[in-house]
Amino acid sequence: MSGDDGQATVELVALLPLLLIAAFAGAAFVAAHAARERAGQAAQAGAMALLQGGDPRAAARRALPAGTRSRAAIEIHGRRVTVRIRPDLPLRALERPLTGTATASAGPETNP
Repeated sequence: MSGDDGQATVELVALLPLLLIAAFAGAAFVAAHAARERAGQAAQAGAMALLQGGDPRAAARRALPAGTRSRAAIEIHGRRVTVRIRPDLPLRALERPLTGTATASAGPETNP
């Protein structure tokens, strides 16, 4: 066994934490992007329900995958539907800053 074999092992052990951090950062980025995409789809479904005279909150909730519904907040303001989804991350401290938010409008407000 040569000394080079030991050096390679030491280098691998030193780089392993950096590789794990990079993998976690990549997974967090993908989870945040997925949360934004799902929020956009749900907000659009809610706005479509408003246009059709339906329940926008129920429509937005139905548009979300079952596992995402518990992490979603749906707000209706006039003819706008806003959906916020916290990504499912093992590190809870990152969920709030990576929350996906989307708003969809069902058109201009009507004056009575």
